[in-house]
This record gives sequence, C-alpha cells and structure tokens, in this order.
Amino acid sequence: MKDKQKVELVFSEVFPPMHGGSGRWLWEVYSRQDADKYVVVAGNAEDDTIFDSKAELKIHRISFNYSSWSDWALFSLGGLIFYTKLFLKLRKIIKQYHVTAIHCGRCIPEGFVAMLFKLFKGIPYYCYIHGEDIENSATSRSMTAMLRPVLKRADLLICNSKNSHRLLLEHWDVQKDKCCIVNPGANTSAFVPAPRCEFTREKLGWTDRFVLVTVSRLEERKGHDMMVKAMADIVKSVPNALYAIIGSGPRIEYLKQLTHELKLADHIRFMPNVSDEDMVACYQQADVFVLPNRDVGRNIEGFGIVMIEAQACGIPVIGGMSGGTPETLVHGQTGFSVNCTTPDRLVEHVVLLASDDEKREKMGLCARKHAVQFDWEIKGPEVIQNIERLEPTK
Repeated sequence: MKDKQKVELVFSEVFPPMHGGSGRWLWEVYSRQDADKYVVVAGNAEDDTIFDSKAELKIHRISFNYSSWSDWALFSLGGLIFYTKLFLKLRKIIKQYHVTAIHCGRCIPEGFVAMLFKLFKGIPYYCYIHGEDIENSATSRSMTAMLRPVLKRADLLICNSKNSHRLLLEHWDVQKDKCCIVNPGANTSAFVPAPRCEFTREKLGWTDRFVLVTVSRLEERKGHDMMVKAMADIVKSVPNALYAIIGSGPRIEYLKQLTHELKLADHIRFMPNVSDEDMVACYQQADVFVLPNRDVGRNIEGFGIVMIEAQACGIPVIGGMSGGTPETLVHGQTGFSVNCTTPDRLVEHVVLLASDDEKREKMGLCARKHAVQFDWEIKGPEVIQNIERLEPTK
C-alpha cells in the first residue's frame, strides 16, 4: 500500500488474534473488502505479529495502555493522558494514509477519538454498537457525558441487533435514520453438522453422556451458575447428563466451588483451553447448546455469535432473554428462549429435549437452515452496503 493513498481506517482495540466477538465481526467484514482501501489500527495481542504477516489487510498495532474500564473516563488526569496518547498515535497514521473515514469498533474509547478528528479535520466516522457498551456507559455520569456527543456526531451507528437499536432510540435520543441493524454472523462452512463420533467424544471425555455445552467467557451475566444449579435437578431425570463449560474468566473459581457444594463433579466439566479445531468438534458432538444469560444491572448480552455457530452445527439451542439473544434463534423451532434468572426453565427445557430424540433431530435440522442466513459471506458485506448508501456529508 502506498503512502498518501486515500483509505478508510478501521480502529479497534479488540481485533484478531485477540479473542472477542466484536473483533471477529470487524475481521469478517473488512477481510472481505479491497485490502488497498482499508488500514487497520488495532490493540496489541499475543501472536499478533504472526497473524498480521498472514493478513492481506495492512494492520498497525498500538498499545491502549489502561488498567481498567474506568480509565476511559475523560474527566481525570489519567483519562486525559490516555486519550491524548491515542489521539497522537492515530493522527500519525491518519496523516500517513490520507484517511477519509474512520470505522470504530466501539463508541468508547475508539469513537470518542474519532469524534475529535471529525471536529478538527472533518473526517466522518461510523461506530459499531454492541448493546452492552452503551448500557455499561449509562452507569457512569462521565461516560454518559462522553457517549452522548459521540452518538450525536457519528455518521452511522451499526447496531448488532434490534435490541441494541431500540436502546439507542429509547435511551440516547439518537435519530433513527442514523442507525442500521446488521447482525454478526458465523462461518457456516466451518461450523457444519457432523455425525456422532465415538472417537471424538472419547477424546473430549464425553463418551456416552448427554452433553450440554456453553461456550463463553465466564462472567456473571453469562449465567453458568444457573445452569450448574439446574444440573442438580436435571441429573435426576437424565442421569448421564454432562455440562461442559468451555471458556475462562473471573467466575471460574466460584463455579468450581458451586459444583463442589452441589456434589456435581461427575456432571460438570471445565474446559478452559480449547483449540479452534476442537471447538468445532465440541459444537458438533454436543446434544444441546446453552447460553443461559441474564441481565446483571445494565450489563447485557449484545447478540450471541456462539448461538449462531451452534445452530450452524445442527444442534438445538437454549438461550436466555438478555439483550439480543432471542434474536439469534427461532423459539420452538431451532431452540428455546427462556428466563434464566432461576434454574427452573432450564431444567424444564433440557429434560424436554433429552427425552425426545426426534424433537432434537428436527430442531437441529431447522437450526442449520436458520444459521445459514447468518453466514459471513452474507452478513459481512451488509455493513459496507449501509455505509455506501449514506448521503455525502455536506
């Protein structure tokens, strides 16, 4: 890529190989575009040099240098230093590539920096909206004060779900014509149904068990605790039930303790380090996928890409009611949306599916058909199409 060539800048701390649904979304969108039209500025991540060397996109890595979410608040010495450093790092790259627009992975901190460039340089910017980002900002006066002008001055707000869109209109006084809704997707060529494989199940330690799987970071709102509590009753009706918890996070010790207290060690399997290859196999060999999320204050689930990946593998899903999760499935056809603030509904629907092989098979077929609509080859270009429909900035 030549210097001075006009390009658009993709600005996001979270970007592969760093794990995170928002970063995966950006990669799937922009890796499908003309590599000469975009340059990426992303946060440092483990093995990023190897990843970047294989990517066609030009990727610059910078350090975001903050210790906690509160450091994003502007109205402190630490916040002023944080944003000044980001601004100066970005200014150098913007000048180098003659950047004509900025695509922000989040409204804060990326969108706030982009807003400064719009104010000083007239560069338009677009922000991805994930749901939990704007809800978390609402819990802080300083973050709220920062977010409102970012949303007001953005040229386009790309919402990951109808729920995120609703939150913008109802709580943030955003103009409807400034928003679009584009769901994230999944690679339905990689996440595909597979027949039951005893060798694979033995490798995973599942053998002849009825396996329930959750893939997510271990956080309170993800609801693993309710599923663990539900297992105490599920095993009474389904003695061979096994709950595989795939992922890591701050709740792991609490969940292990809860498992111990409920004497469920034979029915709960913690799998914190699973390779990408084995991850697909986990989806394929599971009997039911569960994402038992719930709202914790204003901390919500934005969408739930893992729900699409599971359905792409042809298994029924059970999801909580948090945020945009119900939009990932067809209730009663590909799975169930249930209230996960208590274990009761989880017990009811898991036992229902465990006792009806025909129903599970039928739901799995419907799930695959549903998930194909979310393939990245379809969802990836939708963002760019919405941006291209914008009227020229006056």
